[in-house]
Order: sequence, then C-alpha cells, then structure tokens
Amino acid sequence: MFRNLTIFAILLALLVVVLGAYVRLSDAGLGCPDWPGCYGSLIVDESQEGIANAAENYPERPLEASKAWKEMIHRYFASTLGLVILILTFMAWKRPQLGQRGLTIGLSLLVMFQGALGMWTVTLLVKPVIVMSHLLGGLATLSLLLLLLLRVSSSRLQSSQQTRSIKKLATIGLVVLVAQIALGGWTSTNYAALACPEFPTCFGESWNPDVDYKEGFVLWRGLGVDYEFGVLNNEARAAIHWVHRIGALITAAVLGLLAFMLLKRAAIKESLILLSALSAQVLLGIFNVLLNLPLHIAAAHNGVAALLLLSLVYINFRLNKETP
Repeated sequence: MFRNLTIFAILLALLVVVLGAYVRLSDAGLGCPDWPGCYGSLIVDESQEGIANAAENYPERPLEASKAWKEMIHRYFASTLGLVILILTFMAWKRPQLGQRGLTIGLSLLVMFQGALGMWTVTLLVKPVIVMSHLLGGLATLSLLLLLLLRVSSSRLQSSQQTRSIKKLATIGLVVLVAQIALGGWTSTNYAALACPEFPTCFGESWNPDVDYKEGFVLWRGLGVDYEFGVLNNEARAAIHWVHRIGALITAAVLGLLAFMLLKRAAIKESLILLSALSAQVLLGIFNVLLNLPLHIAAAHNGVAALLLLSLVYINFRLNKETP
C-alpha cells in the first residue's frame, strides 16, 4: 500500500510540475489575484454576480475565466499532492519498520513551504526569484518522492571496479543539471525564452552577443513591482537566454559522458534512459527557439527536464547503494 501510494504521489507530482509550467507559460500565473481562493471563492465564479464582485474587489485585474481555471486546477492538484504526502508521512510514522520517517517528514515540510511559495508567487506578483524557487521546490518534491520509492523498493546494482569515478561524475551531473534547470526557470520567469530568436547564434550571427549580464541576473529588485510579462530590456533577457544555452552545452557534455561510462560498465538500461531524456530535452530546447515557443513544446521542455532529473536521481541512488 505504501509503495503504491508513493508511485501515485510521483505521478501526481510530475503532473503538478507540468501543470505549473503550463500555467506560467500561458501567462496565467496571476489568473487568480488572491490566494488560496480565486477572487474570494474556492472555484472560478463565472456568473454575472461573480464577475461583478471580481471587478469591484480587484479592479486592476478583471476576471479572465480561462486563466483563472488554469491556476485553480493547478492549485487543486497541488493541494491533493500535499494531502497524499501527509498520508505517506502518517503511514511511515505508524510503520517504523519502513525506516522512512525522516524522509517523509522532510517531504511534508517541503510541501508546506511549497504552499507558501505558491502564495508568494501571487502576492509578490510573479517575482522571478520566487517563481524559480517554486519550480525548484516542485522538482525537489518530485525527486524526494522517487528517492522514497527507491528506498522502499531496495533496488541495487552489482559491484564494479569503475564505481568510484562514475559515482563522482553522476554527482557532478546531478549538480550541473539542477543548476541548468534553475537557469531555465530564470529564463522562463523573465520572459527571455525568445530573447535570442536565432539558433545557434544570438543577435544575427554573433557567438559573443552584446548583452547585459549584470542586469539580467539581479535576483532581488524590491517589493511592489508587477513582473507579469517581464521588466527587463532585451539585452538583459538575451544575457539570461545565452547563459542558459551555454549551460545546455555543458550539461549535455557532462551527461553524455556519464551515459557513455554507464554503457561501458554494462548499465545499458540506465545509459539508454539518460540518453533518451537528454536527447529529447536538447531537441525540445532547439524547437522552442526555431518554432517561436509553441505552448505545448515549451511545457514538454519542462516535463522532460523533470524526467531527466528523475533519471539522475535514480542513477545516483543505484550507484551509491550497490551490493558488495
């Protein structure tokens, strides 16, 4: 029962991550200007009275039902995930033989903090550092749920003399990927995904574009600023985009080398999983630029990033929990 519920939580967390990306990319992050309800209600009230109340109480943000529903559906699923994690925590507490009390309590605390980040995303008007943190928190929740599943499943690899070097590379790969995902979140929340509309160069045929790195990576700009649709000039947005592209090259090189080393040690399944997710992610990133950021491809880019992260968590777990 515990294992099956953990699998359900993983699938639900993945859905929440993709829904969150879809909400952000469809400019619906402020579809509900309040929290946890929407224009004072737990559903989107599309009646004449509801529209009138929304206009009266939030004159600066007229009700757009399609955006409001996207935001509320995301909140419904996120709340359900929180409830499932609390149930897992209770089950782990009642069954100490599972040995997962610490991890499930950590997950419960993390999901509570995620709720706070969700609230601040709205109250601080989609402040980029909050939105990026909310994304990373969602992916951390997803990763810890997979770790929980792996622990209760006790999956192991056979011993190998190559373990030490490949362990280090797998750890480095995980760190590099998390940094790249953070850069992707920073790119998205600053509306910089199309700041360099060409590929592979930026601003025509330049491999060293004249961009504003200093302005592009200011994390905190004070309170009271509405960040919807971005506040940066194009040079600053291009700096973010260009660094994300450089990060993609570094990430692809590190993870490609890891996949090759896994293949050499006969970990064929792990190598294929990693290579498949990496290849799909690189192609989706390129298509985002060439096709002018189609919503479905941009959302898929976020989803595959989550799958790529899960593959690294899985590989690191198995490499660090080998049988003698």
